[in-house]
Amino acid sequence: MAADNVLNALDVAKTQWYHFTAIVIAGMGFFTDAYDLFCISLVTKLLGRIYYHVDGSSKPGTLPPNVSAAVNGVALCGTLAGQLFFGWLGDKLGRKRVYGLTLMLMVVASIASGLSFGKEPKAVMATLCFFRFWLGFGIGGDYPLSATIMSEYANKKTRGAFIAAVFAMQGFGILAGGIFAIIMSSIFNAIFKAPTYEVDPIASTVQQADYLWRIILMVGALPAAITYYWRMKMPETARYTALVAKNANQAAKDMSKVMQVEIKPDNVQPVQDSSNSFGLFSKHFARRHGLHLLGTASTWFLLDIAFYSQNLFQKDIFTAVGWIPPAKTMNAIDEVYRIARAQTLIALCSTVPGYWFTVALIDRIGRFAIQLLGFSCMTLFMFALGIPYHHWTLKENRIGFVIMYALTFFFANFGPNSTTFVVPAEIFPARLRSTCHGISAAAGKAGAIIGAFGFLYAAQSQDPAKVDAGYKPGIGVRNSLIVLGIVNFLGLLLTFLVPESKGKSLEEMSRENEEVRDETNVVEKDALNNSLSYV
Repeated sequence: MAADNVLNALDVAKTQWYHFTAIVIAGMGFFTDAYDLFCISLVTKLLGRIYYHVDGSSKPGTLPPNVSAAVNGVALCGTLAGQLFFGWLGDKLGRKRVYGLTLMLMVVASIASGLSFGKEPKAVMATLCFFRFWLGFGIGGDYPLSATIMSEYANKKTRGAFIAAVFAMQGFGILAGGIFAIIMSSIFNAIFKAPTYEVDPIASTVQQADYLWRIILMVGALPAAITYYWRMKMPETARYTALVAKNANQAAKDMSKVMQVEIKPDNVQPVQDSSNSFGLFSKHFARRHGLHLLGTASTWFLLDIAFYSQNLFQKDIFTAVGWIPPAKTMNAIDEVYRIARAQTLIALCSTVPGYWFTVALIDRIGRFAIQLLGFSCMTLFMFALGIPYHHWTLKENRIGFVIMYALTFFFANFGPNSTTFVVPAEIFPARLRSTCHGISAAAGKAGAIIGAFGFLYAAQSQDPAKVDAGYKPGIGVRNSLIVLGIVNFLGLLLTFLVPESKGKSLEEMSRENEEVRDETNVVEKDALNNSLSYV
């Protein structure tokens, strides 16, 4: 039972240095993912000032609605496509063979995004959107592959913490994007002095500001490029080699090289019993895992509607409550600085701690409890912000609004934003694990697209006189927050479709241990029949 030997050795292996190395190697992909996906929200106001200035206007230029939606959302569209494609490819070719490809795509597309060319605004925005789509495509591949690789390397006692730690690198990516934008905008402000927009509309946006957004976008390539070599050195996961490639002896050799575990492979190779090799669209899969896939996909979908609308457009919410001053009272670079400072403060005080609370507690209290708690608190805070919204816009209450808003981020990350990533990597069979994680993640990105595009229009004021240029009146920030509260409540209800995987092996959750035993029995029965035929 070579496969059983390998799987059992992985499940009981002590936490060791290679586990932490794998967390960093996989996690740097998510560091880059978060930096690249969220740094665009730091520079969209600057892009509007540079490329869409209107002479004589009392307000700085802003991106037209369709352009803003495309710039903010095109990477999410690419991510959705990448999650489905690379999730499927990871099960067909193996995790390792496609893992480096996603990283190189991210590096090239990050650099190309900053080099977006053209003399006219349309040309610059079109090339920026083109490269950000492919950036998203590479980022999408990182979701199923990193989660699956980490789950298949980990032991069952600390598996949840290891997968969550990979995902938690997102928090550092968001933080790094904000800090880098603060540093670069401070340097540009010091070197290239400029008046505010209301003093001199033209001079408030210095020519060199065009370099600032490009530098911020391009730096996202660095962490991915640095970790490429180590990704290529990682062996294929033992679970894929043993259960999908059906080579338990090779799996034992690979794991013995990188982990301090004694695995004694034998020469018995499990053969594939076709009765157990059900596909994704089979009735057998629907009976065994259909509700699980519905649960992981729907909760991720609903979570990302709320999470991405908050993240991508928090600068608009901060402006609405007066935390960021009116645009005309700042120059272009100062506006980048203030938006970055606000987002960094939220990331430092709520986003990053939320991720690491999950890492610390996920293997103690379980995935289900954390997800239920997170959705519950997000629902309460969204209603608490939305229903008395006018109260929070009063000057003396604005700090209270920011604190409440930060708490929704904390419980998103110490909650469903982490657990929706972890669970799909644990509950499906090895041969479909990457595909099912990709489907769940793609459902999440579909929610993110709705959140990003929908909130852009929905959050516009109901008063036509207060609507941003190019937009139609929406339902307002207050009603948008109430809608997001309802979305979170639906996520809470659908959490009951997701099974608890705390303390259980991957094979126990996917019931592959039954399949391995069935296949081994077939081998032993054939061997017995052969021996009897010689008698």
